[in-house]
Amino acid sequence: MQKKLLPVLVIAMLIEIWGIYMMGRWIGGFATFLLVIGTAILGAWLIKTEGRKVWQQAQMQMQSGQAPGHKLLEGLCVLVGGILLIVPGFITDIIGITMVIPLTRPIYRLFLYRWLERLIRSGKFTISRGPNRW
Repeated sequence: MQKKLLPVLVIAMLIEIWGIYMMGRWIGGFATFLLVIGTAILGAWLIKTEGRKVWQQAQMQMQSGQAPGHKLLEGLCVLVGGILLIVPGFITDIIGITMVIPLTRPIYRLFLYRWLERLIRSGKFTISRGPNRW
């Protein structure tokens, strides 16, 4: 798994650098810089606001006796999406904004749910309480 991840990350970084370079050629360097900074600020703000909404919904579900599984996955999508918005680059910004927007977030939540289900069924992912120290 780790051997496959490094080439993917290198290629993604090169594509992001190319995207920033091309955007700089199209709209100018200063405008590109402002756009990158603006999306980072937007990402931080969206993590705060959307994350708070998801957390409140999860708390309401727990108080009513329901398991907040889907809301926790949505919270994870908001967190990852916000981080992708903070990372410089336009492709990560596009993916990040679609992970944070409530309209498209269920698509990522479903993908994440199915991925976790496959990991659990294959035995590659287990949940344990940790060491019992008492």
